[in-house]
Amino acid sequence: MKDQIPLVTPYKMGNFQLAHRIVLAPLTRFRSYNSIPQSHSILYYSQRTTEGGFLITEGTLISPSAQGCKNAPGIWSKEHIDAWKPIVDAVHAKGGIFFCQLWHLGRVSDQSFEPNVGVPPVSSTDKQCSPFLDSNGQVLFEFPHPRRLNTNEISGIVNDYRIAARNAMEAGFDGVEIHGAHGYLIDQFLKDEINDRTDEYGGSIENRCRFALEVVESVVNEIGANRVGIRLSPFANYMGSGDSNPEALGLYMVKSLNKYEILYCHMVEPRMKLMEERSECAVSLAPMRQAFNGTFIVAGGYEKEDGNDAIAQNHADLVAYGRLFLANPDLRKRFELDAPLNKHKRETFYTQDPIVGYTDYPFLEPTV
Repeated sequence: MKDQIPLVTPYKMGNFQLAHRIVLAPLTRFRSYNSIPQSHSILYYSQRTTEGGFLITEGTLISPSAQGCKNAPGIWSKEHIDAWKPIVDAVHAKGGIFFCQLWHLGRVSDQSFEPNVGVPPVSSTDKQCSPFLDSNGQVLFEFPHPRRLNTNEISGIVNDYRIAARNAMEAGFDGVEIHGAHGYLIDQFLKDEINDRTDEYGGSIENRCRFALEVVESVVNEIGANRVGIRLSPFANYMGSGDSNPEALGLYMVKSLNKYEILYCHMVEPRMKLMEERSECAVSLAPMRQAFNGTFIVAGGYEKEDGNDAIAQNHADLVAYGRLFLANPDLRKRFELDAPLNKHKRETFYTQDPIVGYTDYPFLEPTV
């Protein structure tokens, strides 16, 4: 029976009534040519929408200077707002709840995609990010030396997040998720392996979390706490973003977030690796789950069985699925029926084809 499967039980997230606990994780797809969301994204997102389902967009750039990769979507201009509207409408037409993930790459950037070619990307530091390697340890890309943000410049970046959140609401989104994970700009302030500042944004945990919390406060003041989530990965070391005490960092952040009464915290499991599926790990998100007052979402290589366990054991309220949801647009139905799952095609994750590896994964049965 349906009510015997924890992942497909209903859940009330703030003002949003969810029909199940399966979340579409934010997944970079690079199909938004020249930063403009395209019409093929209407099909991609609507394929993965169910009545009462919760979806989070791929990382969406908050400003021209937040760029650093090709064909990721933006949300800083009217052109972006107008391009997102039919995509959001398609998700809403099928009864979905849709949040826009706000993204700034910081030092993890290719200078050729910056608005002023040759100008260094900004970060908490002037330390260069280590090269991006493939699963065989071969260098795929070398990052440029970033420019350390001056203290008086940080408020301008905070304001970019605020404006992006307002734009997302104008495009029709139900809310926003602030991307504070995986070695991008906010994480570059949070982690002491990167952040070597000596001003009020560096040094202690409190100082390193200051930028992230200022972004949260600004976005909450703009669109309301009940429409704001954040994604964090305190245990991850993507792009050289390790920390000497990730447990303390994660706990400080979630306790601080309670002050703003945001809707949810989306945490990446410590077991998750960048290129592999996952690895087992002795540390746990449990202390952060217990400390946070809002909805708690977990992500990181989950399959059906451990997703059900996470809900049944109160480890999380919702479980975000990435590769499985990418390859199985009807993931909820497959979980309900215990049906076989399509295998993802990693080689098509980041290509620019509007169909292959994007909207051509088969359903269990033809859709209307």
